[in-house]
Amino acid sequence: MKLSSVVKALSLSVAAMVCSSAAFAQNSNYKSEYKLSIVVNTQFPWGKGAEIWSELVKERTEGRINIKIYPGTSLVQGDQTREFTAIRQGLIDMAVGSTINWSPQVRQLNIFSMPFLMPDYAAVDALVQGEVGKQLFSLIDKAGVVPLAWGENGYRQISNSKQPITAPADMKGMKLRVVGSPLYIDTFTALGANPVQMSWADAQPALANGAVDGQENPLSIYQGSKLHSVGQKYLTLWNYVADPLVFVVNKNVWNSWTEQDREIVRQAALDAAKQEIEIARKGVTPEDDSMLKEIAANGVEITTLTPEQHEAFVQATKPVFDKWKERIGVELVDQALKDIENRNK
Repeated sequence: MKLSSVVKALSLSVAAMVCSSAAFAQNSNYKSEYKLSIVVNTQFPWGKGAEIWSELVKERTEGRINIKIYPGTSLVQGDQTREFTAIRQGLIDMAVGSTINWSPQVRQLNIFSMPFLMPDYAAVDALVQGEVGKQLFSLIDKAGVVPLAWGENGYRQISNSKQPITAPADMKGMKLRVVGSPLYIDTFTALGANPVQMSWADAQPALANGAVDGQENPLSIYQGSKLHSVGQKYLTLWNYVADPLVFVVNKNVWNSWTEQDREIVRQAALDAAKQEIEIARKGVTPEDDSMLKEIAANGVEITTLTPEQHEAFVQATKPVFDKWKERIGVELVDQALKDIENRNK
């Protein structure tokens, strides 16, 4: 063999070894398992979205990225409002989280909790898939967490053990469990209720023993948690706020992956989120009300507000809307109102 051929062969061999060593070094930065946090269990649409994402990532990365789901925000001892900070700090690697729970750290996420902002699912879609959604993703990224896709927990309806709610006066003095958000305290106080902040883990026992009279949550949570069995016999459909979810990854974890794997994880999140939204809307829309029929079959009295009744709640919470418009950002809220107005055009 000519000397030049030998040199060429050696060079190729060395190059291959270098590439192999680089690949090994890169993969050695990967964890054997990544911790993914959710608030609820995997039986709910929220949890199913996390499961689908985890399975897609494992399959598409051929096992390079393995994810374990931790329900009940167990990685932060059940404190939902600490979840975002824990992701940012690296105590949690990944999450499918609620905009409500993360609003203490990213105040603009409160926009989805503005009372009676979004009248229908088309309005929700207009926000998360439009300019508002882009701006919020930018803010989440600046806060140190990588956002990948929008999911959905659903419209939050109100239930209680006392009486049907058809007007703000019906809520006077009623003890209602709410999430740990000042905006929710303001909203329910404006409606005459007595809002009580507590985690979801504490809420169900509190409902069962009568420490609180009622709660507000998407219908999937109401039905999946069998809240009719803890005295929640009166359910009012008022669509006062919706609760989008966000699929995210800790920034250091994200940067530790190859560009190829980052793209795989991102696309898997988008695909999982699309499926999760379909699951979340099943049985709770005007076109498909099968879940409502299941709830009614358990002896629950379901109230649907008339337009006039709905407007009474809107007017009662208008001061809260105006106050929080300033806190969230006038330009962002105006953009949301514009996008909602143009949603069907």
